[in-house]
Amino acid sequence: MSASRTRATAPADKPVIIMERHIDAPRDAVYQAWSDPEALAQWWGPDGFTITVLEMSFRVGGLLRFTMHGPDGTDYPSRILYRELKAPEQIAFTYGEDVADDAEAMQVVATFAEARGGTLITVQTTFPSVEARNGVMKFGAVELGQQTYAKLAALVEKAG
Repeated sequence: MSASRTRATAPADKPVIIMERHIDAPRDAVYQAWSDPEALAQWWGPDGFTITVLEMSFRVGGLLRFTMHGPDGTDYPSRILYRELKAPEQIAFTYGEDVADDAEAMQVVATFAEARGGTLITVQTTFPSVEARNGVMKFGAVELGQQTYAKLAALVEKAG
């Protein structure tokens, strides 16, 4: 499974990265992989990274708190606040460090559309500024996101 099957765009004048990937699995299965902590722990994060889910309340206003563990041993405490859930079409959330009111948090909208016998996922991440977006792109956010969605695809396609 190639990470390059995930297409990314980042308009120069907008603080946004949009990633799209077609996954050969039913939309319900793809959505479930985002909503189940055990499944999420299997695919969230780029190659070589793992996560430990500390808390997950998959409801509007609920939190997902987890620690992402880098291959070099660095831990990244993270928090997601679910803003909108429309099963199985959309998940909208705020994603940042595991602190209240993270000023650098990103706004993320993931949509799941039935397409070509599978699911087209589109993930739009909006950063606080173009500069913040450019900063994450410099450390390889697009490539790391592509690896993450390749892991998602491998998980749900295998299950299907």
